[in-house]
Amino acid sequence: MNAIEFSGIGKDFGSFTALKEVSFSVEQGDFFALLGPNGAGKTTLISILGGLTKASRGQTRVMGLDVEADYRAARRAVGIVPQELVFDPFFKVREALLFQSGYFGIKHNDDWIDEILHNLGLTDKANTNMRALSGGMKRRVMVAQALVHKPPVIVLDEPTAGVDVELRQTLWAFIKSLNEKGHTIVLTTHYLEEAETLCNRIAMLKKGELIALEDKATMMQRGAARTVRIKIAPAQLPASLRPLLISQHEQQFELKLADCNGLEAILAALRSEQIALKDLEITQPDLEEIFVQMMHA
Repeated sequence: MNAIEFSGIGKDFGSFTALKEVSFSVEQGDFFALLGPNGAGKTTLISILGGLTKASRGQTRVMGLDVEADYRAARRAVGIVPQELVFDPFFKVREALLFQSGYFGIKHNDDWIDEILHNLGLTDKANTNMRALSGGMKRRVMVAQALVHKPPVIVLDEPTAGVDVELRQTLWAFIKSLNEKGHTIVLTTHYLEEAETLCNRIAMLKKGELIALEDKATMMQRGAARTVRIKIAPAQLPASLRPLLISQHEQQFELKLADCNGLEAILAALRSEQIALKDLEITQPDLEEIFVQMMHA
């Protein structure tokens, strides 16, 4: 059983189609990245998963539960941290978490709330009114609210937008620990280095359509061309390698490398000319380069 299944999801807002028959699944235990530019349909898809928006077409399941037909059970199976800062200004932090627990019929979960507060650096703010918190602290509380009912699936929609480095480190350490314990994590973010570091599978949306769905290793392999920097003596590049030349600085040459198999051809050309290889460095594209390439394809 998959953690999440989207089957032919379409969503229309009047004459505008926000999602165009999107289909993919997220396996249990995945740390899954859902990427795309603004307006790609990420938040709409998450809203459908959480029951906040009804799909125009298709079916969505979370832990095998239909989000419309089994909406109560499906809602308990997922915890969503939305982009917007939504909070009740009349509650203190602990009160907000106890109240959120009540939505799911959960009582006497003080130990779990204490653990959440500790792991999100909120212990000293437990009795502080929500209105008195900074934006970053409010963001932490929203993460805590999504976790009070211990959902097997956790969705984070731009959780670190506009927050400080300390929160990002604290949050990811806690979320990684939850993932290691078996929770499925779905992340949307514009900080692509986060997705590259944390996630094992990646989907990309563009104008409401799914344009990529791969494990991270495969996606990184198929991305933009790598480059190889070589330092040679004498500083004379063989003629056969000239078409690959990107730049030159004294004894160092930067060459295009379509894939790793091309490295042997470069080394063979140097050996045939009896040119000594003094240093070699291969660089591969990061996820941001691949993302930009795919969005402009």
